[in-house]
Amino acid sequence: MTISNTLLGLLESGPRHGYDLKRAYDERFGQDRPLHYGQVYSTLSRLLRNGMVEENGVEPGGGPERKRYAITDDGVTNLETWLTSPEDPAPYLQNTLYTKVVLALLSDRSATDILDHQRAAHLAKMRELTRRKTTGDLADQLICDHALFHLEADLRWLELTAARLDELREQVHP
Repeated sequence: MTISNTLLGLLESGPRHGYDLKRAYDERFGQDRPLHYGQVYSTLSRLLRNGMVEENGVEPGGGPERKRYAITDDGVTNLETWLTSPEDPAPYLQNTLYTKVVLALLSDRSATDILDHQRAAHLAKMRELTRRKTTGDLADQLICDHALFHLEADLRWLELTAARLDELREQVHP
């Protein structure tokens, strides 16, 4: 998810201040990673420079003046293109965990221990997400389901790799 396109999507319903955008982003998408104010304003500055948003008034506030931003026609076009373009499926053909397993085998360390520790970390994260699902709203439940499905796939890979460690060891140490 790109922050700039997400902010454009939030602006599509009407002009907002940077503070309002941060709050809306954090409520909808930032449960695990809320935006920093600096990210919001640097992104808005870039969108303004690129013609995706425009200033839509300035209001005095308790501190500095608050600029209101509105999406432009170019911003709407950019958002529409992003929304209708499929995400590139990322198969992660060579991930860090695979690298750790091979390096463990190359150095005569226990690849089984690495897989066991990773399995325990995955299961702990899955328990945490399952608890979170039971108390969250529908959006949070869907986010947790997405993460859980990925973790389940990782667990299948961990089990398959554990079952093939002897064969992999022979290929690494011919």
